[in-house]
Amino acid sequence: MTPSENRIKPLQQVYSNYTSEDFAVWELLYNRQMDLLIKHGCGDYLKAVNEIKFSAQVIPDFEKTNAVLQALTGWKLRTVPCLCPPNEFFELLSEKTFTATCWLRKMSELDYIEEPDMFHDVFGHAPLITNVDYCTFFQSIGSLAKQYQGNEKAIQMIERLYWFTIEFGLIYEEGETKIYGAGIISSKGELLNALSNQPVKKDFTVNEVMLHDFRNDVIQNEYYVIQDYSQLKNSLGEIEALLKEVAGQ
Repeated sequence: MTPSENRIKPLQQVYSNYTSEDFAVWELLYNRQMDLLIKHGCGDYLKAVNEIKFSAQVIPDFEKTNAVLQALTGWKLRTVPCLCPPNEFFELLSEKTFTATCWLRKMSELDYIEEPDMFHDVFGHAPLITNVDYCTFFQSIGSLAKQYQGNEKAIQMIERLYWFTIEFGLIYEEGETKIYGAGIISSKGELLNALSNQPVKKDFTVNEVMLHDFRNDVIQNEYYVIQDYSQLKNSLGEIEALLKEVAGQ
């Protein structure tokens, strides 16, 4: 079987299955995060939320979201039932496809869930998939992981890069530090932490980020700040050189 045949089978989002609790959870989380993001979220994210027509009252319809993403950047969401295995996740990124769950946490789980739900996957990630430079970097992470599949050290470095940018990245805008990482955007605790003086905030450098271990079960204590998304795109040469060095090529 080919790698694509071994992939987790995609689901169809059955919109009629969403319950009144699902809509209440989405609305509560949306309003809670947007109250902070209006001031502290990056401009491209806030603009994109409107472009893909997200709102507090309506759980996103993946078909409609995909129509917007396809028109703007050629990307799409692929609905999956659970967390995607890393190899498959990165391979799909290389094909301009982001895997997303379509289930929502329960009201009793607002602040902590063991696996990402659609609020993280879709509210957190989908809006910036409208940004061309961001998408170039995002797709390249997938292509590099596909290239170095089987090289444990190289994959670990790519995962660190993903963690400190796509998930937990900050960006300078007009003299202020703003949020673009999906893990911060979708989490109240992480967002409040990122806005505080508690964590260390450093300028993004490829070498430091790719050698920096992280934990996925705690609030972050260090973040990296980029100048703009073109900095990520323009860093790809340096990233590839470091991976070649590690892989002994």
